[in-house]
Amino acid sequence: MGGLGNGLIDDGSNDRHSLMFRRVGSAVFYGAASFMITVVNKTVLTTYKFPSFQCLALGQMFATIIVLYLSKKIGVISFPDLESSTLRKIWPLPLIYIGNVTFGLGGTKELSLPMFTALRRFSILMTMIAEFYILGVKPSAAVQFSVYTMIAGAIIAASNDLAFTAEGYIFVLLNDFFTATQGVYMKKKLDSKELGKYGLTYYNALFMVIPSFLFAFSLGEIDKAIEYPDWDNAMFLIQFLLSCIMGFILSYSVILCTHYNSALTTTIIGCLKNISVTYLGMVIGGDYIFSWLNFIGINFSVIGSLVYTWVTFRRKDPPVSKPLPSSVTNV
Repeated sequence: MGGLGNGLIDDGSNDRHSLMFRRVGSAVFYGAASFMITVVNKTVLTTYKFPSFQCLALGQMFATIIVLYLSKKIGVISFPDLESSTLRKIWPLPLIYIGNVTFGLGGTKELSLPMFTALRRFSILMTMIAEFYILGVKPSAAVQFSVYTMIAGAIIAASNDLAFTAEGYIFVLLNDFFTATQGVYMKKKLDSKELGKYGLTYYNALFMVIPSFLFAFSLGEIDKAIEYPDWDNAMFLIQFLLSCIMGFILSYSVILCTHYNSALTTTIIGCLKNISVTYLGMVIGGDYIFSWLNFIGINFSVIGSLVYTWVTFRRKDPPVSKPLPSSVTNV
């Protein structure tokens, strides 16, 4: 009996360690992917002055579709085939997906990295609110404290030296909204296990690539991309293709991190990445002006991010949930 008891304890311990590895591993994977694509996108849109962030978003969608389709054909991955009910199962994620990608790239193009990063902090608060009303998840007092600390730090940092750019502000705040909404609905769809991680990624891109192309064409963005003079620049092509591929990797890493953690955790990891991008932007962007108030605000926000990360990954019990209202259940 003693040996059996020890064996059960060991199995349980192994399961906990395996789950912790997946949680931490998926979070690190998402953070690295998000960091890389932010830097690459900024290089393509600002350094090389590529004129259309909508066309860059299209490139990322095409890359996602091609990679997943070929991977399924050769048997590396599997997900359900397209059916008449697929759109109903996945909705409204495709609409949220394209909003998140497009406005994220638009904000990256219009704003400096420190400015973009500071405004991205508000996606955390939006996610926490959305998780409460849509998923019925009530965050603990420690989680709420860490989120409010980050928001306070972001406001302090942003209030002192960020120049107002209406278009850039609108893009980033819309990006925050779609990021929060995508994370929450992604968690809801993953929990239903109808399409799986690969299916959600594939059909998000598939359903929106044609509408996105028609929209970009109507705005003249396709013509701008075709007339871009640096298509024969090898370094630009490498960066552009890397951005397209990283778009797929980022989409998959978001789903993986949300699956093993939570929508709020995924958002927080993205903001931890943004901290690194902020400091990098201070050095390489050339448009950051140091001030003590701004610097204190950034570090205040960093403390909030670190506190949340510590609280989340040491938590043993699931978050407190309340019953979902019927209107949400039928979404």
